[in-house]
Amino acid sequence: MEKKGSSNGGTRVIPLYDRVVLKRDDAESKTAGGIVLPDTAKDKPQKGTVISVGDGHVSKDGKRNPLTLKVGDRVIFSSYAGDEISIGEDDYLLLRESDVLAVF
Repeated sequence: MEKKGSSNGGTRVIPLYDRVVLKRDDAESKTAGGIVLPDTAKDKPQKGTVISVGDGHVSKDGKRNPLTLKVGDRVIFSSYAGDEISIGEDDYLLLRESDVLAVF
């Protein structure tokens, strides 16, 4: 993986400013009790891996402040945060760093 962007089939995604691109974790296919869930019953996980990061926030005085997140960070984010994007056959989530709740 590259520091600033994700390369996938010749397409590179570089988020702007305080945005990050992440790959959402796969939904669980069965419950803790062993019940297999159909696709329609699966909840989208609120966890993922950062694929690329923007250049940072621009403060009122015009200085660019780098993001806290870095490529490869595992994160938990808000339920309805960001926009889903598809690149080739892969789906990603584009969101602001402030929508990320925790790194684990």
